[in-house]
Amino acid sequence: MFLIKSSYANKYFYDTIIIGAGIAGAATAYTLTQKNQKVLVLDKNGIASGGSGAAGAFVSPKIGKGGALQSLTNEAFVYAKDFYLEHCPQHFHQTGVVRLPKDEADAQKFSDYEKHNQNVYENYTKEMLQALGIHTAFDGFYFPEAGDCDAKEVCAFLLKDIEVVQYEVNKLRQEENGYWHVGDYRAKNVVIATGFESNFADMQYMGIKGTWGTRGDFVSDLALNVSMHQSMSVGANIGGIIKLGATHEKEVKESVPCQEKQALGLKEKASALINVSDLVLKEIFCGMRAGSKDYFPLVGKIIDVSKMLEITPAIVRGATAPLQYREHLYICNGLGGRGFVFAPLMAKWLAECIVDDKEVDERVCTDRLFWKWCRKSPDLEYLR
Repeated sequence: MFLIKSSYANKYFYDTIIIGAGIAGAATAYTLTQKNQKVLVLDKNGIASGGSGAAGAFVSPKIGKGGALQSLTNEAFVYAKDFYLEHCPQHFHQTGVVRLPKDEADAQKFSDYEKHNQNVYENYTKEMLQALGIHTAFDGFYFPEAGDCDAKEVCAFLLKDIEVVQYEVNKLRQEENGYWHVGDYRAKNVVIATGFESNFADMQYMGIKGTWGTRGDFVSDLALNVSMHQSMSVGANIGGIIKLGATHEKEVKESVPCQEKQALGLKEKASALINVSDLVLKEIFCGMRAGSKDYFPLVGKIIDVSKMLEITPAIVRGATAPLQYREHLYICNGLGGRGFVFAPLMAKWLAECIVDDKEVDERVCTDRLFWKWCRKSPDLEYLR
């Protein structure tokens, strides 16, 4: 399906409008386009102007003691690294990623973590790691299929053949014929991929929250051929640049200018891992990343909260009722600090939902958060 001429002079309908040009919006736009949809992307500041542009964009597995989130993350990792290798290998550097214990107590846990490593890995001794130029007193895991992306370049590549307009969306309006009206643009479907600024629909039940992050790119001649993660991430030397990131500051509630001291603080912290003597700060990136209450992504249809409360107000006291959704309104959000890991698979699932009417995987479907919010939210206390 391509452009459908509207009843308004010189206006056109799109199949889908995506609000947000970070990695979630870019991957969704690209995937929908692969399904022959005509897509428009709107972003108030341009491509990868927020948290995605500031991301370290490391694409690596999650280690731990197992569980649903680790399983989903590692499933998404396999899909993501294959996606980047197929579609934009020039912007995905498969350097491998070393995961290092933070301290002696954490090192003891690595033996428990190992049995849950679901992806290709190798055990690297501290001697092997030291030979690579990594300062460590502990053994670690090396994931050879992992690596990192050029964050802004990946988003731009995915959107290069898609219409992108720098435009601030203040409100959404649905016409009587069911089509969405977004400024001067109209479409059958709208996808909200705006990160922590998700205020275009009644989505309080999703619990979207922002975490501020900073990344510093440093010029260096250091021969560092692998990336690593401990309590921070250090990228391999790619083209004379080592990227350090990223801070995770929950106390920052809104976007602020990037601060050099934050990037230099990353350099000081990285000195415990590598030789930073020749690292010279080239550029700073900062932005807010969006996460959910339970750290799982938020993908799929959006519940019509007002209608649910009107039809069955007793849901705030534990009653259940068939869910009502906003017609043709979707979300791809809450990818957290692993946006470049989650985005390709979440985009695939959402595109299948929009185009093929396929149910979204229940692990990321936003329905999971609705009932508890109804029972617990102080905003609904007046109805209890």
